[in-house]
Amino acid sequence: MTSAEIRPFRIAIPDADLDDLKQRLARTRWPDAECVDDWTQGIPLAYTRELADYWANSYDWRAREAALNRFDHFTTEIDGLDIHFIHQRSTREDAFPLLITHGWPGSIVEFHKVIEPLTEAGFHVVCPSLPGYGFSGKPTTTGWGIQKIAQAWDTLMVRLGYDRYGAQGGDWGAAVTTQMGRNIGHCVAIHVNMPIAQPPAEGLGEMTEDLQQALARIDYYRKWDSGYMKQQSTRPQTVGYGLVDSPVGQLAWIVEKFWSWMDCDGNPENVVSKDEMLDNVMLYWLTASAASSARLYWESHDTWGGGEYVSLPTGVASFPLEILRAPRSWCEAGYNVTHFTKMPRGGHFAAFEQPELFVDDVRAFFDTVR
Repeated sequence: MTSAEIRPFRIAIPDADLDDLKQRLARTRWPDAECVDDWTQGIPLAYTRELADYWANSYDWRAREAALNRFDHFTTEIDGLDIHFIHQRSTREDAFPLLITHGWPGSIVEFHKVIEPLTEAGFHVVCPSLPGYGFSGKPTTTGWGIQKIAQAWDTLMVRLGYDRYGAQGGDWGAAVTTQMGRNIGHCVAIHVNMPIAQPPAEGLGEMTEDLQQALARIDYYRKWDSGYMKQQSTRPQTVGYGLVDSPVGQLAWIVEKFWSWMDCDGNPENVVSKDEMLDNVMLYWLTASAASSARLYWESHDTWGGGEYVSLPTGVASFPLEILRAPRSWCEAGYNVTHFTKMPRGGHFAAFEQPELFVDDVRAFFDTVR
């Protein structure tokens, strides 16, 4: 490993970018209000204006930037693309390397409450930004789907000196982690909080409570929650123009998913703060990555649910408000499930919403393969 391969990185946004954001927020052209008294037509105007006002007048990016910079950030080039990642080492001599991967509309911000507890629990934590997301480079050619990302992540871990490691992920991070489990490489076990699992082809069998809940979540997602996916998997460039140009548009596109996918009793601020939500939005806004992040859907949507059996030991954390909450029997059709935990609370953004439950389950599973 040469010094050129791994480069220290520090988040340092120019003042001009922050000034531009404030000016754009002040010039927002607002739509009329929704015709209902809830979120069924999308994020309500009053709440969006409240968040935008907080963003413009109370949110302190410099303080939030400093907090993110408490971690050790780096970049390295893999297959012609700069990959940004956090690499936080544990002080424990028996520490186990762990790669954790976010999804959409998430970022490394999702993990800011679990990185330090994981290092204290005996993990060397590697937390990359997906290609086209955050401070990673934006692919200029096609091909950066989950298979290529999985291979790149193995390259990254070996480059860091780890020839034996575990991987964890949710959302696209779960898809990448699952693919790493298929590739095997130097990965020895995986843990996911949104397993890539589908109803069995031979039929559903006995209609248990778990099965009823799983089918209800799938039905709700298809009817009310999947429009973003259709747009991003078919025309990611088109949606990018509005989101890269309008900070309120980018905020609304992301926060509506926090409301829908978090176990938050109708208000995302019940589990995360305004600052935390805006931290995540900022990683899309400041890097103008709405289109580049959406292209992952175009690249990999058709391959999301397919693939060969994962023979590596697999841990599953099943959170009650996950988008697609697969029963254990569905998971076992695609994974060698050696650890399965039904969580008492939590939704899609597991590490963001329930950091203690997340850390405890990750630790319990990987303790079996250290």
